[in-house]
Amino acid sequence: MDKPTLAKKVYETAHITGQFTLRSGLVSNEYFDKYLFESDPVILAEIAEQMKSSIPQNSEVLAGLETGGIPVATVLSQLTKIPAAFVRKKAKEYGTCKLAEGAELSGKNVLVIEDVVTTGGQIIESVKELRKRGARVESVLCVILRNTDAYEIMKKEGLNLIPLFTMKKADGISYLE
Repeated sequence: MDKPTLAKKVYETAHITGQFTLRSGLVSNEYFDKYLFESDPVILAEIAEQMKSSIPQNSEVLAGLETGGIPVATVLSQLTKIPAAFVRKKAKEYGTCKLAEGAELSGKNVLVIEDVVTTGGQIIESVKELRKRGARVESVLCVILRNTDAYEIMKKEGLNLIPLFTMKKADGISYLE
């Protein structure tokens, strides 16, 4: 499947309308329900296939952020054979008390994987915690970038943001490019 066809498929599968408050606090009349495209094995496999060429060469671990980044990181790990880790929003308060499960992150070049990015607030919080634990994080790979302001926000945190698709609007109609 070529990229424009995949963009159309993701959009048709996951784009819903209504009134939605985003994690950033912004209110939107449209939403990408990431679970709709992430739960479709054909679409998810194609997303990962197209994302794999954007993975920085020095990546040693793919760290999927809870919850949406985890399926993407898992499929990317299967395709690339790069180990995966699964990062919680906050460390468990019982058992192992870990922030991340799976591959060891300390001392490794870690690529953060996310599904949809608006401002990157949760990414920044997670990266700060990963860095405290010894991970070297320089890049974030996402499926959909909703707001291009996130490029500058990530840059201020020393992060390179790499989206597969960027949400655009023309004549009031949203689409993925």
